[in-house]
Amino acid sequence: MLPLKTFLTVLVTGALATSGVAATAAPAVPTTVVLDGTKLVQTKAALLAGDKTLKAALANLLKQADPELTTGPWTVTAKTQLPPSGNKYDYLSLAPYYWPTKPKTPDNPLGCPYENRDGERNPDTDAIPDKAGRLSAFTAIYQLTLAWYYTGDARYASRAALDLRTWFLDPATKMNPNLDFAQGIPCQTDGRGIGIIEFSYAFTQVLDSAAILSTGAPGWTATDTNGLKKWSTDFLGWLRTSKNGKEEAAQTNNHGTFYDMMCAAIALYTGKSSTAKDIVDKAKKSRLDKQIAADGSQPQEATRTRSYHYHTFNLVAMTRLAAVGNHVGVDLWKYKTPKGGTLFKAVDFLLPTATGGLSHWPYEEIAFHQYAALDSVHAAADAGDAKAKAALPKVPL
Repeated sequence: MLPLKTFLTVLVTGALATSGVAATAAPAVPTTVVLDGTKLVQTKAALLAGDKTLKAALANLLKQADPELTTGPWTVTAKTQLPPSGNKYDYLSLAPYYWPTKPKTPDNPLGCPYENRDGERNPDTDAIPDKAGRLSAFTAIYQLTLAWYYTGDARYASRAALDLRTWFLDPATKMNPNLDFAQGIPCQTDGRGIGIIEFSYAFTQVLDSAAILSTGAPGWTATDTNGLKKWSTDFLGWLRTSKNGKEEAAQTNNHGTFYDMMCAAIALYTGKSSTAKDIVDKAKKSRLDKQIAADGSQPQEATRTRSYHYHTFNLVAMTRLAAVGNHVGVDLWKYKTPKGGTLFKAVDFLLPTATGGLSHWPYEEIAFHQYAALDSVHAAADAGDAKAKAALPKVPL
């Protein structure tokens, strides 16, 4: 069997020759934290060789990435409402499911006190742009980076680098590495641990993007890499020592899973692989044992008004945590809980609904999106789940 580096050299050199492009060196395998760097190289080779399915996928990616060449960049300093710290560089957001219970008057301009309406999003939260800006920035960074990686077009890399530097590195615009004021509730609390989840879903995509750009993207330098690793190191320190961070770590539902996933990914990105391995390994008992029933259902997510959404949402965190585990030698897919639950069963539990619609779902769901299971079904199929692989063509895009 050929060594990996030799195999990839042969693979990509052959693809480049087929496409008429000269190949002079082995491709650098991105040191990603969730994505599989080797598969990225293999996919790029197959694309260069003319794979029709991948060419169609690339066309769809470019439809998303092209508008990002002229939108943004985004920054936390764009907001007009300051956080309680008075520091515009601190991230600020409000709890999405909390609503005023009183009319807004001069004496009570916010309508306090606030009450929770699970699953019902308060549009007033849109008045503070940090949350939407963060999502736009992180999405653009990911799409632009992948567009550069698969096309070699320097425009995509340069724009992704600009977006990264604006949000994380430029002294005039960069965010402070904390989430002290995420998901505050007016008249009640300035910020909460569960607000950390606003970063958890997409920040690993930022780290993977930076790893891909570090393979030689124009506009992204070693200084940029070191700066982002320093920011990420400081952020990880805040996550693991702050009051909000400790509160989120103690959550036993999807919040706790996403917290572990993000911390493990950041640890791996910043060179703390033993810390990442420890987080993933402990998640067997602290997350999977407590969250996956024998039939694959997730009892803590089943009580929500958007129970299908939260089943799929939590599985995104679990499967990405398993992907981090693949990088550090911990296999979450093979782990079986004392009750007999597994990640495979958790994904398979979704398949009737993911392929057949809401009528197959046994719990309450007030805002159904059938495609929400797609990422986890893909992950399970890649990990060897025959049921998930067979279901993939039937899950809406």
